[in-house]
Amino acid sequence: DFGVFGRMPDWEELENPRAALASEVISEDGAILGRYYLEENRTNASLNELHPTIVNALIATEDVRFDQHSGIDMRGLMRAVFSLGKDGGASTLTQQLAKNLFKRSKHKWLLPFDKLKEWIIAVKLEKNFTKEEILTLYLNAVPFGNNLYGIRNASRTFFQKEPAELNVEEAALLIGMLKGNTIYNPLRNPKAALERRNVVIGQMEVNGKINAAEATRLKALPIQLNYRKMDENTGYAPYF
Repeated sequence: DFGVFGRMPDWEELENPRAALASEVISEDGAILGRYYLEENRTNASLNELHPTIVNALIATEDVRFDQHSGIDMRGLMRAVFSLGKDGGASTLTQQLAKNLFKRSKHKWLLPFDKLKEWIIAVKLEKNFTKEEILTLYLNAVPFGNNLYGIRNASRTFFQKEPAELNVEEAALLIGMLKGNTIYNPLRNPKAALERRNVVIGQMEVNGKINAAEATRLKALPIQLNYRKMDENTGYAPYF
């Protein structure tokens, strides 16, 4: 539909948001033999397939009032306005989801209109989906750089683990990358990635998800990756 803010997704699109998925070849015993895709390398996960610490890290860092707002956090917005953004932005997880699902215009002068559209879409998403569904959509949509999309793909690529198997420091590293998947990529910028991971751990402590002693212990740990990206050229059977 077209209106004052340009094209807006209709109800059918909002009720059935789509994101490109990779195809996987899986053996009889459940091993992934290869992954193939045209645009975005993404594999979805349901909320019950994620370790709770992933959600705890995400909410503590990106949207502490996620359970209290309906798409727009007015308290966060006012804080950002009065602090000129120095105390953090006001974008909610639902607004970030709207941005990831329904891409912005390529023209920078349309940015204010894009932001308003994201507000409207965020409110509509909150009406259409439960908080759990929004979290699931968000974690499946977000990019982790190098054409990696979704928490499951990131977990498998950086740690060779399913997202249900991640520990706190691993989950914090991946959630920290969402602020800037190039700047905080542990392969390219390990020092910045470590600092950002520790910010996430600190936010988890502040918001009562871990205690002070655990936070101190985790911040002292080095980053330990087991990076291996699976695509059409890698895996057990790339000839597929």
